[in-house]
Amino acid sequence: MITAKIGLQLYTLREECNKYLLGTLRRVAELGYEGVEFAGYFGIPSNELRSVLQELGLTAIGSHVGLPALWDRLPQEIQYLTDIAGSYLVCPGVPPQEHDSESWRRNIPKFRDTARLVTQAGLRFAYHNHAYEFEIQLDGAPIFERLFPHESLHPELLSELDTCWVAYAGYDPLATLKRMDGHVPLLHLKDYRITSLGALETVPLGDGNSPLDAIIDTASDAGVRWLIVEQDDAGDASPLACVERSMQWLVANRYKT
Repeated sequence: MITAKIGLQLYTLREECNKYLLGTLRRVAELGYEGVEFAGYFGIPSNELRSVLQELGLTAIGSHVGLPALWDRLPQEIQYLTDIAGSYLVCPGVPPQEHDSESWRRNIPKFRDTARLVTQAGLRFAYHNHAYEFEIQLDGAPIFERLFPHESLHPELLSELDTCWVAYAGYDPLATLKRMDGHVPLLHLKDYRITSLGALETVPLGDGNSPLDAIIDTASDAGVRWLIVEQDDAGDASPLACVERSMQWLVANRYKT
């Protein structure tokens, strides 16, 4: 039985949000999504955004906040997210210039400090992975295992697990989710195909090769609170049409009524 709610990462609809965030939120609510995860606020004042979310019955799951804002504007980011009744402040990854092992040696303690500050403010802090956290090594272990060590998970640094990127890096997403039991409140639910050039191509749920049923079952057992639909790139298709197709798959497979 699925226990998690269904949300949408608005990065999927970034062009639509940039044109008209509030109208895009209305369409997302009409499609049946219960919550949204922000990737920017597009200049909307927090009180106006909170009012619209309340009107539409959408939960502000949280927000992706990039490294510069995390380091330089954390109090402001915490305040805005608090104002819209959000819960999770998420680092969406690090820029390429921060991918080397020595940058990670500096940044991992900073993520832990940030998690402590965010928790003290009444929110939770999570890190969203890509493939490179499994590919880059630090002192003989992948970065992901340095962020989330097997022997002692940091109590305040949570994971927003992206199972597609875990699989693309050559790791077992189900095993990774199981060993992170209780430490993954948010999971990005994606489907994908591997192109002839070996690249990861994201597609609407049900159109790719991701073991969605097994992921959802494992997520429920592991205490995931939000399954967050995300499609990094819609290609030539309409992102809104892709988001609708993903919801249709969830309804058809009885994950959403």
